[in-house]
Amino acid sequence: MKKAFLPQTKVLYLETPSNPCLTVLDITELSRIAHERGITVIVDNTFMTPYLQRPLELGADVVVHSATKYLNGHGDVIAGFIVGKQELIQFMRKHIMGDLGQNLNAWDAFLILRGLKTLGLRVRQHVQNAEAVAQFLEKHPAISRVYYPGLASHPQHELAKRQMAGMGGIVSFEVKGGYEAAKSFINALRLAMISFSLGDPETLVQHPASMTHFSIPPEERAKFNITDGLIRLSTGLEDAKDIIGDLEQALSPLLTAAAAHQ
Repeated sequence: MKKAFLPQTKVLYLETPSNPCLTVLDITELSRIAHERGITVIVDNTFMTPYLQRPLELGADVVVHSATKYLNGHGDVIAGFIVGKQELIQFMRKHIMGDLGQNLNAWDAFLILRGLKTLGLRVRQHVQNAEAVAQFLEKHPAISRVYYPGLASHPQHELAKRQMAGMGGIVSFEVKGGYEAAKSFINALRLAMISFSLGDPETLVQHPASMTHFSIPPEERAKFNITDGLIRLSTGLEDAKDIIGDLEQALSPLLTAAAAHQ
C-alpha cells in the first residue's frame, strides 16, 4: 500500500469487504498509514451498513453508502449517502453539491427513512441466512471455493471478527465447470432472482464476469479471483432452509453432468 501512494495522492478509497470476493481490509491500519501522509480516507460501507461496521470510529474520514441496498432495504430506491467529519461535509455541500446540484427527492428520502426503521432486524436475518448458506456451500462437491468472512477458511477471518459486528449478507462462491456451469446454475434457480443489486428482501444472484465486472479484461479479472465460475449471492429475508433448498436443486444437475463426463 505504501508503494502505491504517489506525491500527488489526495484520497485513499476503500471498499471492505470488497466486491465480489469479500476481501477484508484493515481500516484502522490503512487510515493510520494514509493520515501520516495527509491523505483523506473514504470507505464504501455498503456491504456492511452502519449496523455491522463503523468506519469513522476506525479512523476513516468519510463513509459512503449505496442507500439503494441495505439502508433502504426494499429495492425501490436509487440513492446514496455520504457521512463524514463536519469540515468535509461542509466542503462537499458548498463546493460539490452547489455546483452539481445533487439532491434527493422527498419521496425517496421518505422510503429510505422507512427502511432504516427495520435495518437492524433485516441485517440480522441477512447475516444469519448468509452464514447458513456459506456453511452449506463450503461442503458441496460442486463448489470449489466459498468467499465469506464468517468462515474460518477466509484469509481475513480474524480481522473481520475484530472489525465487524457481523459478517454480512453476501456470499460469493466458485462453481466447478466455469462459465457454462455458472450459467446453468443461475438459470436453474427458482427462488433466487438474477439482479445486479443486493440487500433486498429477496435473495439475489449475479455472475460478475458477465454482469457487474464484464467491462474488465479477463486477465485483469483473474488477478482478483473473478473467474467465469464465480457467483455472487445476496441472501434475502426468506427462511434459510428455502434458500439452501433452491441452491441445492440448482447445483444437483452440475453433479450429474460432471459424473457423465468422467
